Amino acid sequence: MGRLQEFSIAFTNSKVVYSPGESISGSVRVTTASALQFKAIKVNCVGSCGVSSKMNDASWMVEEQYVSSMLSVADKGTLPPGEHTFSFQFLIPAHAPTSFEGPFGKIIYRVRAVIDTPRFSKDYKTQRPFYLLNMLNLNEVPDIQQPSFAVTTKKFTYLLVKTGTLMLKARSDLRGYTSGQIIKLSTEIHNKSGKDTGCVIASLIQKVTYKTKRPMFDLRTIAEVEGAGVKAGKHAEWREQIIVPPLPQSGLAGCSLIDIDYFIQVSLKSPETVVTLPIYIGNVAVNMTPSRPPPPNPLQHAPLPAMQSLSPGPVVPSAPPAEDDLEGEQGAGGLASEEIPTKSHSQQDPSGQAPTMSPSAFSHAPSQALPQTQHTQSAESSAPLFCVSTGATIPFFTDGNATPVPTTCPLILPPEYSSWEYPHEPPPTYEESCSSNNSSFNTSMT
Repeated sequence: MGRLQEFSIAFTNSKVVYSPGESISGSVRVTTASALQFKAIKVNCVGSCGVSSKMNDASWMVEEQYVSSMLSVADKGTLPPGEHTFSFQFLIPAHAPTSFEGPFGKIIYRVRAVIDTPRFSKDYKTQRPFYLLNMLNLNEVPDIQQPSFAVTTKKFTYLLVKTGTLMLKARSDLRGYTSGQIIKLSTEIHNKSGKDTGCVIASLIQKVTYKTKRPMFDLRTIAEVEGAGVKAGKHAEWREQIIVPPLPQSGLAGCSLIDIDYFIQVSLKSPETVVTLPIYIGNVAVNMTPSRPPPPNPLQHAPLPAMQSLSPGPVVPSAPPAEDDLEGEQGAGGLASEEIPTKSHSQQDPSGQAPTMSPSAFSHAPSQALPQTQHTQSAESSAPLFCVSTGATIPFFTDGNATPVPTTCPLILPPEYSSWEYPHEPPPTYEESCSSNNSSFNTSMT
């Protein structure tokens, strides 16, 4: 920098995560090797959101501002050689949204400092970002303690002339979760047909909407678990768990340009069937009081809805009589329930084992690669757990009033499935099924 050896910004107590309505304070440090003339030294606190239609483009199509405050810490004069410190303090607006960074937009906050020099001299500039967390208390969301539930019934045709009915029912234990909590997912499949189904897939999906003239949608699969299919004429249940990694909160209250939604999608590859469970991701966990009885599990207590009749239509198939008898036996045994085994889980560690964490253990997961001295709070701490999330990256993590530390959690960067479509593979066509001298007819019924 020549005459300017140091020009930096430091926040009080090295704090980097703030809340709306809080004051942010710090100092600007200037070190000069020789006398430096200036017209003014100014500090500016800015916070804004910008959205573009192009990925990673800083030329925003739409912008909105949340804070813009300027403070002059020194008027016209000369800085003698040596170190100089100038203090500042700003008030963050009460309704400023949480920091966020995505491929098509950002909500960013920073403090800038400028040394305005005389004419024909170079101005000096520096800046330092900080992160804002506008806490989402899930207990303020209506019916958050109730399960999220969805069911669909699909009638489909197979082997050209046969018809079958499939019921897909999915349920989560709650409608809202925080980072580190476990989503308990129950799925019920009633396959009243003579054909095996494809595998069942459950996905935790993030949907970010960037609101321009033509809104942009970014879909990202955060976690995915796959179970086996259901045999012909069988009724099966599948119970799985998904650990919620550090994620941006739902909604981004205070921002009108970016919206974040989460949902669990349960789908079958064949026949193509999908149900969706909307959920919330927040910063303060749902308070399940001991005096409140848990909601009943419809998969355990509720009777199955009446299924449509599987009687054949006016077209009579030319299959052998033994096949019709087999289908009748399978249909009669449709009420015999069985468990669906899990085939793969995106949250397994390299050894192939699913992570064994308690619902609150994720508050310690990011510190597993850090020294023990940096994280001493117990898992039973009553302090609100939160992480400042900027899209797919989490720059800082903190539990309660602990000093934020950089995170190294392997779940911070979720796998990129945004180009995937469900089902992943289309069911075979009738021509493909008959491509080997009708051998697939017998195979599909085994």
